Amino acid sequence: MTSWAVEPQLRDPVLVCAFEGWNDAANAASDALRFLIRQLNATDIGGLDAEEYFDFQAARPHVEISNGVVKRVRWPNTRFAIARVARSSRDFVLVLGVEPNLRWPTFCAEILRLGTDLGCSMVVTLGALIAHVPHTRPVRVTGTADTDLAQQLDLQRSQYEGPTGIVGTLTDASRRAGLETVSLWAPVPRYVATPPSPRATHALLDRLTRLTGIPLPLQSLEIAGRGWQQHVDAAIDDDNLRQWIRELESNYDEEADEIAMFGDLVDDDEITFDEWDDEWDDEDDDFVDFDEPDVIADSNTAETIAMLAEELAELDEADLEDDDEIDEDDLPTGDALAKELERFLREQNDDDQP
Repeated sequence: MTSWAVEPQLRDPVLVCAFEGWNDAANAASDALRFLIRQLNATDIGGLDAEEYFDFQAARPHVEISNGVVKRVRWPNTRFAIARVARSSRDFVLVLGVEPNLRWPTFCAEILRLGTDLGCSMVVTLGALIAHVPHTRPVRVTGTADTDLAQQLDLQRSQYEGPTGIVGTLTDASRRAGLETVSLWAPVPRYVATPPSPRATHALLDRLTRLTGIPLPLQSLEIAGRGWQQHVDAAIDDDNLRQWIRELESNYDEEADEIAMFGDLVDDDEITFDEWDDEWDDEDDDFVDFDEPDVIADSNTAETIAMLAEELAELDEADLEDDDEIDEDDLPTGDALAKELERFLREQNDDDQP
């Protein structure tokens, strides 16, 4: 149970949460939280007891070795940070961690207790999913919200029902607790799901700014997004894939025309998640290194990517002062993108076999 000797004094704070794992395609949602922590010089205020919520055979710790000696072991965890935002009348309480294996209701209740103790009246959860969307069009954020907020955010309406993760569970718990609750989701193109995905990360934070009125410095993400798109364009050298992307673009544009003509009318109590890709599963539970350039965040690894939050295992103020902007040097290499596209085409060909 997290506690602190002196309760932080915050101004109308917003609780913002993201979790690595099944809810975090291409690390887009967790990268959004990391971006906020760095850019806003957030202060770490504690974390949950990992032993209460993780099965360490499924979410294994990550060992670091120096000169043949174990330097330290990093454990999966959930950390909390507070950010006081200049030129704003509101502050952030940031929750970043790994999707737990155990005791989800208790896990959610503890996070909400933290938020209400700090005075949060709004909860925002962030997620990302692999979807059939083109990389050449603006990212359409989907999610859940009360009707008025959904219209304010121009959220896409959907009627998804099915499996959910800790983001959906926490969102439901927050609404049941009577807190103003919004869940924002960004789709990541299925054929290029190598982290990072700066355009998806930017889309989530842009909607967060519109929702809260808290100004955020997103210029570096815009630049990184343009560089990411150029990298993907350069890596696509298959005619079949180009044709498929044109079809995705056509579908996207047709839907945009319909929305422009008729509007995305909201007549339900909430906006539900956009269509999920059927191929998400839980077969791979191995730790994946964030910094490995050839790691492919495909549908089989999306659930368990980065079982450990390396930067959150022991957050301290020195860490938080470092620059963590996503720039073009952080983008996937051309080789990594080429391997991702090759894997995607191979899967498509296998699916076409009788």
